[in-house]
Amino acid sequence: MNSLGLPPIIQGGMGAAVSSWYLAQTVAKQGQLGVVSGTALETVVARRLQDGDRGGHMRQALAAFPYQDVAEHILEKFYRPDGRNGEPYRPMRRLSIQAHKEHDQLSVAANFVEVWLAKQAGNGKVGINFLEKLQTATPAALYGAMLAGVDAVLMGAGIPREIPQLMTDFSQGKPGALSIDSERPAGVAAPVLEFNPLESFGVAPEIPRPAFLAIVTAEVLAAYLARNEVTRPDGFVVEHHEAGGHNAPPRRMQDTPTGYGPLDEPNMAKIKDVGLPFWMAGGRATPEAVAEALAFGAEGVQVGSLFALSKESGLLPQYREQMLQAAIKHQLKVRTDHRASPTGFPFKVVELEGTVGEASTYKARPRLCDLGYLRSSHIDEAGKVSYRCAAEPDAPYLKKGGEAEDLEGRICLCNGLVAAIGLGQERPDGYKEAPLLTLGSTTSDVEGMLAEHPDGWSAVDVINRLLKGFELAAV
Repeated sequence: MNSLGLPPIIQGGMGAAVSSWYLAQTVAKQGQLGVVSGTALETVVARRLQDGDRGGHMRQALAAFPYQDVAEHILEKFYRPDGRNGEPYRPMRRLSIQAHKEHDQLSVAANFVEVWLAKQAGNGKVGINFLEKLQTATPAALYGAMLAGVDAVLMGAGIPREIPQLMTDFSQGKPGALSIDSERPAGVAAPVLEFNPLESFGVAPEIPRPAFLAIVTAEVLAAYLARNEVTRPDGFVVEHHEAGGHNAPPRRMQDTPTGYGPLDEPNMAKIKDVGLPFWMAGGRATPEAVAEALAFGAEGVQVGSLFALSKESGLLPQYREQMLQAAIKHQLKVRTDHRASPTGFPFKVVELEGTVGEASTYKARPRLCDLGYLRSSHIDEAGKVSYRCAAEPDAPYLKKGGEAEDLEGRICLCNGLVAAIGLGQERPDGYKEAPLLTLGSTTSDVEGMLAEHPDGWSAVDVINRLLKGFELAAV
């Protein structure tokens, strides 16, 4: 263990509940850091309840939630003992820069549920992964994870400079506030979203403060965050652009298949000089890559794709099997798509038939935005706030001031990622959301794992593979 008391292997926080509580619990039981995805958990938990809560896990965790009046209201609103019977999932309130008590309560409870279930792993360590770009979701979600005793918070896809203070405030029983990046007139301050536990639950106890690991891609950001005690994280995950999901944009677009080049390689010596513990991620799923990370001075590694394809992950088995079959034939393709995400960040997209990563399925999907996690906010001269998403229908996007060139090639990540775990919306007209799948670009790692485990693998198999790298480094 290092100075933070965190294990050397971090299981990546992937997709929307691909890194589910069950996967994180399994990893934590092995003495490593199991990580749940904090993306869209209020939608995930509400839909699990509407599908009948198979196994009773949501109800078990809600029974442990400290505010039982809130838990009972959530069950009354969403729980369907016999499932939906083909009906669409109940619409959800979309996030905004204004706090909303009922939605905040749901978000707190949902994040509590996922972390609490993962924490049923004895003394195992559990983390949660958030995206900095999902700012309007963060305060309530973070509070819920902390309320459940999460051991570490990891955040990437942006510059998480306000998160350490937010965590400190919550731990001390204070309200927490987060500035929201909004397009606004010059001279107008950024709006601030506050979550006040006292307003939501009537009490605001002191709660444990977890470790905070900022996910960075370059030494410049690591040094910037570490230079001030207000912005300083407890450590870093240094993520290479080979990692799945969202990636930091290239420093300068290169004429390469991915758009990245030598400028985008992190300077590990300078990151080590920052003086905080760090883990390496992206293309670190072989024993040799683990040993190399340790030689750089890393505490260990974070690995995503192999855990995402393990039997314990939240992916529907049929999609996991499709990707494994493609890998067996050396046909598993992952592209770095600089247009897919409405955030403007590059995103790793698996090209697979029947998913929105494949052109015909993408084109067949009617454009709509009903979950809205990636919407951006815009404030006009009169102070009126509007919201838009580059994956929404063209007409409303343009009417709200969006540019036509921003619309091309955008994918609805929210609906696609939720569909990948079997919670995709079924609409009244019969349309069913197709999944969006993401993995790291080092598909050779998947092929190498298949050579050892041709019938698939467990999370424990992945851990054992990575531990060989520590043995190599010790030689």
